[in-house]
Amino acid sequence: MRLKTLTTVAMSAIALLACAPIVPESGASVGAGGAPLGQQRPAPGTTINGDPLIPPAQITTEPLPSAGVDRRVASEWSQSTSVGTQTLQRQTAATRQTAPVSSGDDIAREAAAALRASSSNSGVRPLEASPNNPAPTLVGNPRISDENDFGAVSARQSIESDAQRLQQQRDQFQQIQPSALPQRSAEDTPNVVRYALSTRHPVGQRLYSRAGINLRARSARNCAEFATVDEAQAAFLAAGGPERDRKALDPDGDGYACAWDPRPYRAALR
Repeated sequence: MRLKTLTTVAMSAIALLACAPIVPESGASVGAGGAPLGQQRPAPGTTINGDPLIPPAQITTEPLPSAGVDRRVASEWSQSTSVGTQTLQRQTAATRQTAPVSSGDDIAREAAAALRASSSNSGVRPLEASPNNPAPTLVGNPRISDENDFGAVSARQSIESDAQRLQQQRDQFQQIQPSALPQRSAEDTPNVVRYALSTRHPVGQRLYSRAGINLRARSARNCAEFATVDEAQAAFLAAGGPERDRKALDPDGDGYACAWDPRPYRAALR
């Protein structure tokens, strides 16, 4: 009985030792690539036998949606791959029912339409908008001036021709002497500018006496005969103004007829 018990204990100990993991020696040195020092790397071209690679995950064999599926359905299809193959099959079946499929007849019709369009044009190849295209040839375009091009100018002109042309310009030059300004005679109409600059009082300040009946009404009627206030002021001065006012052009007696204002002329002088 005792021998049987010892045998059972020994077998149990052997089993435990077999299941225990193998721990490498802590003092063993490790080199580059995790290999212990002293162990040489295999030479190039050497075949190394080892454990097989882990097989890749299972890939579904369901075909992709046909051409013509819109971006929304394609996005939903790509997101549903992680859910399962059943969702993918259901969306693919719905897409096949709604997506248009190009047939040979459609391709033939498009080719015929392209041929008809090409035969009805002018025969000139359209310009392709690309930075690599050569510059188009300009037909009948006048050249710009080349006066700043030394080579072009020296080809058609010389120092002697420049001197000859300069002499011709000097011969044609004429200097005109300024003449004296014309003098105004005493018979001319009064100068309203000179009168404006000779006064200093503001508009509306009475300096001259005015007597009569309905001066305002007469002034409005007589001032309407002149095209401008300058003409009215000149006629007022020519008729004895500003001291006398026979036509009632200056009813307030400030020396300015028909709302004439000397301030613009004074401002121009300043």
